[in-house]
Amino acid sequence: MGVRYLGVDLGTRRIGLALAEPEGGLVSPLKVLTAPGRIDQVARLLLDAARDYAAEEIVIGLPLNMDGSEGPQARLARSVAEAVRRLGGLMVHLHDERLTSHAADGRLAGRGLTRKRKKARQDAVAAQVMLESFVAARRSRTVPADGA
Repeated sequence: MGVRYLGVDLGTRRIGLALAEPEGGLVSPLKVLTAPGRIDQVARLLLDAARDYAAEEIVIGLPLNMDGSEGPQARLARSVAEAVRRLGGLMVHLHDERLTSHAADGRLAGRGLTRKRKKARQDAVAAQVMLESFVAARRSRTVPADGA
């Protein structure tokens, strides 16, 4: 793989982060941040996180509808990706994140977590699931060149 990726599950209230290591492709959930209100603030927050974790590229989940169409959250993801590119000059990929929250719930089920603790981890685990999908697709070269 060779690149350390920061995975982002973008929400209007919370932002889940995950990290893919360059060797072996191990993907780990990192943390959940409180989302600031403005797109440029979100972009700076992600750039700071990328720097803190020495990530070379950022992968933002693209929340497509089940029919593949884009709604307001997908447009938000595209806007944040553009702001990150503009402000930080990092490569940003957008990757389909359909059903990642459902998969994250499945991973957290049966772990004895309280509802509050489960909710606190869900977005980071959703970022992990999305980033695992991106890395697997990258390995099989099914991700388009622009990453969208």
